[in-house]
Amino acid sequence: MNRGIGQGINDVAGFQGVKQEARRDPFVREFDMGLAQPLSRSVRLNGFATCLRLEQVYWDILTRMAKINCCSVSALLSYVDREVHLRHGGVKNFSGLVRVVCVVHSLNEDACSVE
Repeated sequence: MNRGIGQGINDVAGFQGVKQEARRDPFVREFDMGLAQPLSRSVRLNGFATCLRLEQVYWDILTRMAKINCCSVSALLSYVDREVHLRHGGVKNFSGLVRVVCVVHSLNEDACSVE
């Protein structure tokens, strides 16, 4: 079954009831697939060397966050690691937590730019 071939995004994504001006293609034509490429980096979290595997887009966000905070990506990640241990006793999936932190940061940036 060729799902979506010959059909518009409206049919496939269920956008039939959405006004034309409100529709946005979530997979824009200029989408950079390199941003979805997983990349492993060696980082130091509170003095311990470890490897963290994240998609390139998250490394880019972490780099921006570190720049805003005038620190390195490792220092930023150490802070996240330390705080999650102090506030919540740790986390089973640190990579997942980092992704969520990046998304929340991006959403907050977007909200600030709209105001």
